[in-house]
Parts: sequence; structure tokens; C-alpha cells
Amino acid sequence: MARGWIRARLSEAHLAVLLLTRLPMPRLADPAPTLAQSVWAYPLAGLVVGAISALALFAMLALGLPPALAAGLAVTLQVVITGALHEDGLADVADGFWGGREVARRLEIMRDSRIGSYGVTALVLSLGLRWQGAALAAASPALAMAGLIGLAILSRAACGC
Repeated sequence: MARGWIRARLSEAHLAVLLLTRLPMPRLADPAPTLAQSVWAYPLAGLVVGAISALALFAMLALGLPPALAAGLAVTLQVVITGALHEDGLADVADGFWGGREVARRLEIMRDSRIGSYGVTALVLSLGLRWQGAALAAASPALAMAGLIGLAILSRAACGC
């Protein structure tokens, strides 16, 4: 019984990583869990994304790259690993929340694949703040790495609300 429970949780975590990243992963074994069953594991997918970017930041700093450049590359790596899924969602939400007055219009704006001024602004601010947060590596590489990991976990935990 415990093995079945563990196997089910591992499958759910596997699905979360498949859904929230573009990392190469093997196919899920049948029967695959539902998306709803995997929501609890979204923060684990964030841990994977954050750990990879934090390790990249550490490696770039060890190679002697300036902290601001290393931080920018670490944030870029997060975007690449996730296929910009969070950035796309952030832009859609920003456009919808501030681009429409009625609920129906807001939902219509969020479904539209085009990006508006609120979406662009949200992306610029989000990426800029993440970059500057990671640039804390100049003062404390450990703090910057913890920030990359913590924010990746928290942002994926919010997806499951």
C-alpha cells in the first residue's frame, strides 16, 4: 500500500514538472494522474527551476562573470526552462485586470493572444525586479541563490491556489 501511495505521488510530481517546465522528461506511465492531483507538486517543480538557475548563477560567478550579467543570465535561464509560461500568464492577467471594466471583457482580453501595454509593463517590471534581486549576488551570492529558488517555489505554489 505504501509503495502505491509513493508511486502515485511521484507520478504527480512528474506531471507537475512536465506541465510547468520544458525540461526533457520521460513519458508518464499509465494511468497518468490528473492535473488536479498534481497541483500539490507545483512548488516542487519550482524547486527544480530555482535550483537549476541558482546553480547556473553560482557557476557563472565562479567563472568570474560580473554579478549583474550572471543574474540576468540566471533569470533568462528560468524563462527558457519554463517556456515563459509564467510570463505569458502574468501578461494576460495584467492586460485583463487593468484593460477591461466588465468581467466578460476582462476574460476576453485574457484569452486574446496579443499583448497590451499593461502586459508589457508587468513583464518589464517582473523581469527587472527578478534580475535586480538576483544581482544581490554582488553582496551575497547565497542570498541571491536562495531568492531565485524561493521565488520559483512561491510563484508555482500560487498557481495551485
